[in-house]
Amino acid sequence: ALCELQDVMEKVVLVTGANSGIGLALCERLLNEDSQLRLCLACRNTQRALAARAALLTSHPDAHVDLLHLDVGSVRSVLTAAQEVKAKYTRLDYLYLNAGIMPNPHVDIKAFFSGLFSRNVINMFATAEGLLTQEDHLTSDGLQEVFATNLFGHFLLIRELEPLLCRAGHISRVVWTSSSNARRSAFNIDDIQHRRGTEPYSSSKFASDLLSLALNRHKNSQGLFSSVICPGLVMTNLTYGILPSFLWTIIMPIMWFIRIFTNTFTLTPYNGAEALHWLFLQKPESLDPRAKYHSLTSGLGTNYTQPRQMDVEDGLSECLYVKLVELEKAIRRKLSAENADMEAHRKYLNDIE
Repeated sequence: ALCELQDVMEKVVLVTGANSGIGLALCERLLNEDSQLRLCLACRNTQRALAARAALLTSHPDAHVDLLHLDVGSVRSVLTAAQEVKAKYTRLDYLYLNAGIMPNPHVDIKAFFSGLFSRNVINMFATAEGLLTQEDHLTSDGLQEVFATNLFGHFLLIRELEPLLCRAGHISRVVWTSSSNARRSAFNIDDIQHRRGTEPYSSSKFASDLLSLALNRHKNSQGLFSSVICPGLVMTNLTYGILPSFLWTIIMPIMWFIRIFTNTFTLTPYNGAEALHWLFLQKPESLDPRAKYHSLTSGLGTNYTQPRQMDVEDGLSECLYVKLVELEKAIRRKLSAENADMEAHRKYLNDIE
């Protein structure tokens, strides 16, 4: 009876990376739109998740806000979290894939100041093209960390949650937080984890654009629709980590001034979540699967959403999808073997005791 009541009355929304920045701003906006929805904050840091939940309940004391421990960079964490979700909910209406990392970003300071006083300043801030590189590391699963966190972990989460997302007579939504930094030039289909490159963030975000297109091709007939958004230039912990704090003190007044002349400088998490919130209100059948929906803010501070065509192809997106499915199978075989070894070792220890 409770499951039937949930199906009738509640929209169920899961947001990854919901404890701060754009993710938390989205949660606030969703509760403002529909206080009856069931919101699940999927976060890596439990303490920050608790703080985010407390903040949301302060402004919406009657809201139904659940917490889920999820590190999308860890395969085991994704699998464990997915089991918990399937045990707790009968369906998912919206899955916002917002969590992401840009580890140890390095800025070409000379190029930065050269661009700061050039005609290219807006594009430089919007895309960081030719300006920003990041260090990448291997996870305990043997995957590149940025690829695992920004793309593969979310792909695996979707695969695990298909019983809730793909239900007869039910329409569900997957929404990816991409970036203006998503560039075809950073992506190589023969190196999807970006092991040999220096722009793993850009590669992973372009890959999410490709994957969204493939998901629509494979899953629309099962009621699952995928969309991609770009939040614009938003000041979050991710952004502030790019430069030393004293430089931001100098730069921020310039950025607020530049915002008068461009609509891509959304700057605040609330503004950056505009497209995410807008998609919550749309019928998925009416959306363009090849469009990236951009959060934009006018010089007067008005927020709006605008679709722009992505630089994606069916063939390339399908090739990526196939490679991800193959990688998923390999990872599952590896985990199965590790679990078997652990069980054999446990049995051995019990026997010698």
